[in-house]
Amino acid sequence: MDSDFRSDPMDSPEGEGIARRAWKGYVKAVDRHTPPAVLQAMNSAFEPLGSQVVEDMIGFWVMWHLYGGFEGLQEFGMHKSTIWRKVARFRRMTGEHPDVFKMPGITIDPKEYWASGVKKVGRPPKK
Repeated sequence: MDSDFRSDPMDSPEGEGIARRAWKGYVKAVDRHTPPAVLQAMNSAFEPLGSQVVEDMIGFWVMWHLYGGFEGLQEFGMHKSTIWRKVARFRRMTGEHPDVFKMPGITIDPKEYWASGVKKVGRPPKK
């Protein structure tokens, strides 16, 4: 049976607000060095696309490591041309292949992930 977290709510949708405070600190530092008119124009033009691309690339990087790379993503159901396209985009954005890229502050432990009792999406990679 799935847990019902409604009986154990957080004080706000932000949880304890740790990520929110870190983000606000970053934004404040950037805003100090960018003229307001430039910030407004850039945000209006690029924020929706940028958010989507970052979300997609972080998700791809996590899945790459959890599912065991190229072959694992194919087994998961991703078409190989999609994988090649995402690898190319990831390399353009980060300068590195997703297999060797290290994301500061984030570590992935596929063995622990697949050994945990949490319901997973898809099947684990072949051993």
